[in-house]
Amino acid sequence: MDVIQEGLAKKYIKFDSEERKYITYVIPDVKKSFTNPEEKVRAETYLQLILQYEYKPQHIDVEVTVPARIPSIHADLVVYKDDARKSPYIVVECKKETVSEAEFVQAIEQGFGYTHSLRGDYLWVTSGLKSKYYDVGNFPAGERIDNIIAAIPRFGQSKLSRAKYYKRAVDEDGRPAFDLEIVAQDELTRVFSQAHQALWAGGKRNPSEAFDELDKLIFCKLWDEKRARKKGEPYDFQEFTKEDPDFLLKRVRAIYEEGRLKDPEVFREPIRLTASELRTIVGYLAKLNIGDTDLDSKGRAFETFLGSFFRGDFGQYFTPREVVDFIVKVLPIRNESRVLDTSCGSGGFLLYALDKVRAQANHMAEEGYFKKESVQHYNHWHDFAEKNLYGIEISESIARTAKMNMIIHDDGHTNVISFDGLQSDQEIIGKTGNKGFKYNSFDYIITNPPFGSSVKQTEQAYLKNYRLGIKDVSWIDRKQKNISQLGPRDSQSTEVLFIEQCWRFLKPGGRLAVVVPDGVLTNSSAQYVRDWMEEHYRIVAVISLPQDAFKATDAGVKSSVLFLQKLTEKQTEHIQHAKQKLQNRLWEKPDYSQAIAKLEAERDRIMKNHQGFDASLINWESEENLKNLKGQAIDPGLFDKAKQPLGGPNRKLIEKTEEYRAWKAEITKEHSERITELKENLQDEYQAELARDVANYPIFMAIAEQIGYDATGRKTGVNELDTIAEELKGFIADIDSGRDRFFA
Repeated sequence: MDVIQEGLAKKYIKFDSEERKYITYVIPDVKKSFTNPEEKVRAETYLQLILQYEYKPQHIDVEVTVPARIPSIHADLVVYKDDARKSPYIVVECKKETVSEAEFVQAIEQGFGYTHSLRGDYLWVTSGLKSKYYDVGNFPAGERIDNIIAAIPRFGQSKLSRAKYYKRAVDEDGRPAFDLEIVAQDELTRVFSQAHQALWAGGKRNPSEAFDELDKLIFCKLWDEKRARKKGEPYDFQEFTKEDPDFLLKRVRAIYEEGRLKDPEVFREPIRLTASELRTIVGYLAKLNIGDTDLDSKGRAFETFLGSFFRGDFGQYFTPREVVDFIVKVLPIRNESRVLDTSCGSGGFLLYALDKVRAQANHMAEEGYFKKESVQHYNHWHDFAEKNLYGIEISESIARTAKMNMIIHDDGHTNVISFDGLQSDQEIIGKTGNKGFKYNSFDYIITNPPFGSSVKQTEQAYLKNYRLGIKDVSWIDRKQKNISQLGPRDSQSTEVLFIEQCWRFLKPGGRLAVVVPDGVLTNSSAQYVRDWMEEHYRIVAVISLPQDAFKATDAGVKSSVLFLQKLTEKQTEHIQHAKQKLQNRLWEKPDYSQAIAKLEAERDRIMKNHQGFDASLINWESEENLKNLKGQAIDPGLFDKAKQPLGGPNRKLIEKTEEYRAWKAEITKEHSERITELKENLQDEYQAELARDVANYPIFMAIAEQIGYDATGRKTGVNELDTIAEELKGFIADIDSGRDRFFA
């Protein structure tokens, strides 16, 4: 309910202009600045007292002077028992939404002081996002726990309700009550953020631990909403009137354990909050109806909260929604598709895939295939979420967050696991018990693997099992030196290994969309990676992202989105055979193999014969030469240039001098440069013929300079990825329809 709009319609309040700089409470005719954040909370609370608690405007006063308080101060709102406003009943203290927990506690003390001075019966302290209620009149002045109540009484209500929130807004005695509230996205985001801040407590608990505990309580809240209860039964995830705080803690823990029995992988650790801390967070979450809140609103709220959290210490786990949306929009994922993210982080790619299939279900309902609220509609997307959606995340806490994120989005968390995504499928299945993670079984992999880190052979023995984890020799060097691979690498970058791991997980014809640093696509040192990719994948598209695409998440590496399609074994063998045949033909050309051999022979002959080296230039007394010769006796007469023999001790002594070494380096450099030039020409000719005869198919390429946000993460008005997505979808459709016949 938008109480401000209803209050305007019923003329309980009015604004001075459309800008709403000032608000007037018509009764009792008080004008205040509406730009003050606390005033907005007061206005909403004032209207709740009228519209929801059914008090007459004549019984409510704004800014009531508190007696016996010096200097003169005012209570924000007071509800009176009588029209004459002589007998205070409820005192309300309002604070802005962003008030800290410490400030909220201080406001409670302030409210108690006002209530005692005014001789009121009840106290309501609220920030809009959170409220606390107290029975002040029937307890000693210092009581702050036993006199907590679930809610202030409604107008005419003589008996306090046991709880505030009841199924279908009727309490156990049949009286009007409150049901859970569906709130807007921005309010839900603020609730999550404020609750996290309260748990963090300015450093009392580290942000990650606070996030974990909040996740557990959101899980409890959702589970409590799903539990079967009759009309008039109270929800369990809330404070009851005059209840011992330990009872609330036990009740919430029971909800938590009940949920864990069904899915023990979501949370393995117990709730670690004290009774007091738990009450604080329940105060934020109790009123929310998270389950029935619009899917997009609650999803965006949690994602926005995740974004603000993950941009801190965990920025590497957060892929901007514009990039995620682009990738999922392009791929023809359907409900029968098996989808995997091998580095799922907080679950963004999986959620967008789920939302895409849910949208397809809605569209099918509109087309008349089934009714929107039917079992068929539900099964269409929920079976996909439960059976076809998979994620791997190496960080246990982040994997748990991904699960929670998907639960918020109405499920899809079942097959999200915490594991090293580079382990073999048998290792993953054996350790997790999830048989769905089989190689050669996925239709789509959508992922943004971690950049910049390496897997070391000394730390992960599985590196040797990757073809891209083996030292490689260029095909020219293999031909020239008659060698092949050289054994395992000492280390390999994670992004390269994930390209191969994704190939293993995909079924033939399956597609990979992966964010990669541009070095994989452009660096000469990564040529072997590109060679391997063109033998095992069809390159579908390369979409260049701007330099600052990931800067807002503290990753400034220039990146691109690579779309690949796994080839069949037969197609890979065909390409490898064709490449081998082309390499053999080109190597046999005299301009290359014979010319390279001739240069090598010439270099060796010159060095062997000291051809062109002038020994008379040697300074035998130089410090470097004396060190190299190690005190050997020198007969200067032996080094007369005209009498100098090529063999014997003279040759060995000459080759130890710095002059000879400099000459040898120069000869080696000169010939190496000429050989390198021949090899480069050979490689250029090879690549040209390869592109023409072996891998001659179209590749979609685009450069996106503006993608909807700037380097700070601030939204902009232009996102070129939207236009690129439409073009690329058509390109992929042509491949799928057979109009592209390269691999026919």
